[in-house]
Amino acid sequence: MAPPDFWANATGLAAALGGGLLIGLERERRKRGTEQGPGRPPAGIRSFALAALGGGIAQTLQQPLLVALGGAMVAVLVGIAYWASRQPPPPGSPPPDPGLTTELALFITYLVGVLAVQQPVLGAAAAAVVATLLAARERLHRFAIRALSDAEWHDALLLAALVLVLLPLAPSTPLPGLAGLSPRTLLGLMTLILGLQAAGHVALRLLGPRAGLAGSGAISGFVSSTATIASMGIRAKAEPALAAGCTAGAIFSTAATWVQVMLLLGATAPSAAALLAPGVLAGLLTAALTGAWALWRTQAGGAADPLSARNPPAAPGAATPGPLRLREALVVTVLLTAVALAVTWAQARFGSAGLLASTALGALADAHAPVAALGALAAAGQIDATAVRDGTLVAVAANACTRSITAFVAGGRGYGLRVGASLLASTAAAAGVTLLAA
Repeated sequence: MAPPDFWANATGLAAALGGGLLIGLERERRKRGTEQGPGRPPAGIRSFALAALGGGIAQTLQQPLLVALGGAMVAVLVGIAYWASRQPPPPGSPPPDPGLTTELALFITYLVGVLAVQQPVLGAAAAAVVATLLAARERLHRFAIRALSDAEWHDALLLAALVLVLLPLAPSTPLPGLAGLSPRTLLGLMTLILGLQAAGHVALRLLGPRAGLAGSGAISGFVSSTATIASMGIRAKAEPALAAGCTAGAIFSTAATWVQVMLLLGATAPSAAALLAPGVLAGLLTAALTGAWALWRTQAGGAADPLSARNPPAAPGAATPGPLRLREALVVTVLLTAVALAVTWAQARFGSAGLLASTALGALADAHAPVAALGALAAAGQIDATAVRDGTLVAVAANACTRSITAFVAGGRGYGLRVGASLLASTAAAAGVTLLAA
């Protein structure tokens, strides 16, 4: 009978060999067209398969020193192969490749073999990733050199620094002077706005002005409609030719708010959700129709947008700005912080005089938290479904005021009027239908 760990080791060695063959196959295909002899690039399918299998065997023997010696030997062979590739080629042969890709891939393949014995699934996945990276050489080079501009690369580094460095280091303790908000929360809000700007830019590059901006706005609205309106407004002001598309994306983000309202109430207060369903449907349809109208304008004459007429596109050859607008994102963050401070001051001065008043104050900063609170009160039997219905409409209306102000600050007068008009129409439609259905 086979020992208990026989099949485990066999599976690991099979994964190591398969990974080596996969990576080696890609490298062998890369050598197509090269002649046999001294000018042929080193390391093909057999070398990679043997390197991975050697790492797997060393790990199977459970001798750490043997694994280390095997890695050192592969590293030495890699160095020799690279030195040989740098020698002058024979007459008539192509010049040597100055890169280290094949040599590094051979050493990594050895490590993949070691990993495959320890964790076969992870080792096989690592081999697939390595082979994919090697096969995507031209696409990665084209993306880095041609598709990605200097400004986009600069902004990508800025966003990475914010997410990976500054945000984790920011204090998370709430500060009374910031209405109980922490510096990490404020920095996270600004990072969210910048991230939505970047997502909109990527969607714009991939899908074009119409579908890209509208789709990213609709999806981002489920994260934060206010932040989406801010990011779209910032882009509309910076690139007036895209103002109509940005307006469509911002309005579609407001439609997501109605969907979230129904999801929150459906989970916490189903009876209130049933009462509010006709109004929510009216608000959702109004927001969707106004967003579709703004989207139609991008096809029927988005370039002839009045904002674009006053601000023509930059001349060819001019420096192209990156997708992120740090100053404008900071302004919007300060605006939302000011709203939170105003809410805190009003509550401290006047108290919660009534359910609707406190709901409206809380919704100035965020509509979802007051709606969730109303649903929780209804679930506890403290208020009835009618109070939840009325409080939800007040919360959405109050938050629509904040979003309208945000639209004016971020995108200017024209953008603010269009987004504000859509918010007013959808809120009025929801309130009207709800009152008629009562």
